[in-house]
Amino acid sequence: MTRPGGRSARVRDAVHDAVIELLAAGEIDAAIPKIAERAGVNPTSIYRRWGGRDNLLLDAAVTRLRSTSPIPDTGSLRGDLLGWAAGVERAMRDPRGQILLRALVATLGPEEKPLEYLQARGEDLQEALDRAEARGEPVPSVDEVLDFVLAPLYLRVLFRRPVEPGTGAQLVERLLTALPADPAPPAGRGG
Repeated sequence: MTRPGGRSARVRDAVHDAVIELLAAGEIDAAIPKIAERAGVNPTSIYRRWGGRDNLLLDAAVTRLRSTSPIPDTGSLRGDLLGWAAGVERAMRDPRGQILLRALVATLGPEEKPLEYLQARGEDLQEALDRAEARGEPVPSVDEVLDFVLAPLYLRVLFRRPVEPGTGAQLVERLLTALPADPAPPAGRGG
């Protein structure tokens, strides 16, 4: 299947697919040369673009999650969050999504990388929250969305607990129920 975006996008997609396939095959510690061989690219292309395996995993995870669970613009915060949570839920039920999340968490150091990863998702969420706020809806902070919706889904995967269909919707409803009815701007937006 040819993907749009030119050679650079094709290389990125091939490398992302290769790392996910190797992880799915149980090769959690696959080195750059093995990933490059699987992707059909030169290892120097991977080092030049990502610098190392951890950055590659981070990019693959963010790219996959943004493509499998984009935040829709439905015209309501509830609709946006329900659509997004359903996508995250599907990704977390997919064995490849589970493997990628576990590998990503295992490779992240205590420094800035988790913040980079959450920042990418936080920026997407903030756009949806800004739209809802402009419509006058009560709006949680990005941190509240992460705490109420994303963290429980990810923790289920990390602790090898099932992510049942409908879990994302239940978490969104819990978040929205916790919001004050007053659409005053929330304090302490994170992102």
